[in-house]
Amino acid sequence: MSTCCKTDRRYEELTAFIEGLPDKKGELITVLHKAQGVFGYLPREVQEFVADKMELPLAKVYGVVNFYSFFHMEPKGRFPISVCMGTACYVRGAEDVVDELEKQLKIKVGGVTDDGKFSLDTLRCVGACGLAPVVIVNGRVYGHVTPSQISSILAEHADA
Repeated sequence: MSTCCKTDRRYEELTAFIEGLPDKKGELITVLHKAQGVFGYLPREVQEFVADKMELPLAKVYGVVNFYSFFHMEPKGRFPISVCMGTACYVRGAEDVVDELEKQLKIKVGGVTDDGKFSLDTLRCVGACGLAPVVIVNGRVYGHVTPSQISSILAEHADA
């Protein structure tokens, strides 16, 4: 175990979680969810740690992290923003909403603002087509969003 892992309580928490599982077999996704909750994202060193503790090849861990869109290999902002780009949202103007978010936040999709407050991503579909276009900020769902509403949506989180 590297020096970082010996002194970082997050690794101790993740180790205790893994060791508390009745059987590690078939629990990789559960462990990765826990790891992302503890670290905020899943950088390579965390994936290596999970692979070691779960006695799995790193390639298997990386494959699962890379396959599922829930998992992130880069840090996210304190207020992650996701814009649905499913068909209903797209045809109702989601692309214009993304453009306005990029303009106001001064980042591109996949980026994080310099202050670490916001990150911006897109999703394939959130299953709320009746609310299209949909924007989710830190778990809060905003429906029927237009570019003109972006300033007020961001302002709700500006002082938090």
